Amino acid sequence: MRLVLASNNAKKLKELQALLAPLALDIVAQGALGVAEAEEPHLTFIENALAKARHAAAIADAPAIADDSGLCVDALGGAPGVQSAHFAALPGGPRDADREALRARQDTANNRLLLERLQGTADRRARFVSTLVAVRSADDPEPIVATGRWDGEILEAARGAGGFGYDPLMFIPSLARAVAELDADTKNAHSHRAIASRQLLAQMREVWRLG
Repeated sequence: MRLVLASNNAKKLKELQALLAPLALDIVAQGALGVAEAEEPHLTFIENALAKARHAAAIADAPAIADDSGLCVDALGGAPGVQSAHFAALPGGPRDADREALRARQDTANNRLLLERLQGTADRRARFVSTLVAVRSADDPEPIVATGRWDGEILEAARGAGGFGYDPLMFIPSLARAVAELDADTKNAHSHRAIASRQLLAQMREVWRLG
């Protein structure tokens, strides 16, 4: 089955391809099919994920999957939350033509702002949250929904060179490493997206009769 991913994030695509590999799905980024990114006006991960999945399914006329994920920090009242990807305003100047270069700049700005907001704060507890939604069509009355949470603490300085987003600042006590210090296999075994993906796989097998 071809499944349209309602995202153009190459690293997220690679993660989900690995996590959903047991079902041998052909997961294709929406941009490859000419699908523009959907609006994400909602206050919760689940509402945004559902909106993105329905949008991609409608335009591509195919089953679709969406992930809305982010970082929730206790001391910031759950922020940056659904605004995680665009937490900080980028510095002025021309935008990068390369989407991944622009994303890297945004990640750097987001991490910098997070550290500024938490300066002098003792409570560094946080969690990564991932909500995955899969729909068979744009008007699917029975979307599959799965949510994973990965608890950790925000470091005072970045560590590691892997991953993306807030991975260099998110320390996982049970693994004694920052997420950016983990190899792909370890991350894909423990992450919020991995937890949500396992739930999604089980539901796809049960409801969609896949695998």
